[in-house]
Amino acid sequence: MIAGMREAGAFELPHGVDCLTLPAYAKGSDGTYRPRDLGESLATLTAIRSGAILSAVEAFNPDLMIVDNVPRGAQRELDPVLKAQRRRRRTRIVLGLRDVIDRPSAVRAQWLRQRNFEAMRDFYSEVWVYGDQIFYDTIGEYGLDGELGTKAQFVGYLDQRARLKSPAARPALDAILGEDPRPYLLCSVGGGRDGADLCRAFVHAELPPGHRGIIVTGTQMAHEIRAELRNLGKNRSELLVVEFVREPIALMAGAAAIIAMGGYNTVCEVLSLERPALIVPRAAPRAEQAIRAERLAARGLIDMLPAEALDPAALASWFRSPRLARHRARDTLDFQGLRRIRERVDALLAPEPIALAV
Repeated sequence: MIAGMREAGAFELPHGVDCLTLPAYAKGSDGTYRPRDLGESLATLTAIRSGAILSAVEAFNPDLMIVDNVPRGAQRELDPVLKAQRRRRRTRIVLGLRDVIDRPSAVRAQWLRQRNFEAMRDFYSEVWVYGDQIFYDTIGEYGLDGELGTKAQFVGYLDQRARLKSPAARPALDAILGEDPRPYLLCSVGGGRDGADLCRAFVHAELPPGHRGIIVTGTQMAHEIRAELRNLGKNRSELLVVEFVREPIALMAGAAAIIAMGGYNTVCEVLSLERPALIVPRAAPRAEQAIRAERLAARGLIDMLPAEALDPAALASWFRSPRLARHRARDTLDFQGLRRIRERVDALLAPEPIALAV
């Protein structure tokens, strides 16, 4: 696994898997990139990442390479890798896309400008959408049903419940909860880069009687904001603030309710576990989270609070509201992604030769 965040190496990895961690980008609120920690030059960072990826892929010589989300890399650092693998004509390359990326007009314009359609046509064997066409027609909305129509397919959402069997799941839960038997509300903001407002509102919100609150800030949140939240939490015995959980799935599964932003991974966890959830989606620089949350709320799978309505009183009001039995997400959405991915891998690696684009 080649990962763009150092935290990837802290998660539980199965036997036979290792992680190469690249120096990271930081993404601004306007959508632009800069080095997260390594100096000030974006060009230098991109060159380091591109060289590391190219060396690793050429040495490992994979049968199958799955690229996440961005066909050419965030700063086109995958271009040398894609060209080299096409010359070698051995590696099958697949692009994996989440269900919602942004408003269709914005995605199409960006992909045309960045020549992503050409990259998918020239270098990729298949495009997998980790979603359900009935929920959001990713292929049609973003123009993947034309020339790329034979490559693009929905595989379904990825059911996260198998992670509950991870050796790291229970120890992570016990380390946080200790001997405290109180039910808890969990506030999770992913990496935390833009989760400060939600965490601050949660810290100041009145919790239901007999409950405690747990905030996982994420390691990308600014140091000073994390320190602020920790100090605020020290003044409330019913509140615990932690930065990072190696395997948070058991913590999420045990929560009385989850308050989170609308990122793909967090939402997949919430839906897989079928926990009561209030989603406060980010509205910029992309509309991804808002589109996802609005559609899920319309189906009765989550509750949604617009970012502009966020404050401690709004959270406290939701805490007090009866959370009635909702539709089961797995009855409503396709969660067979892991099974279908295994099937597609078997097909791509079958002994019969498969022609690659030239």
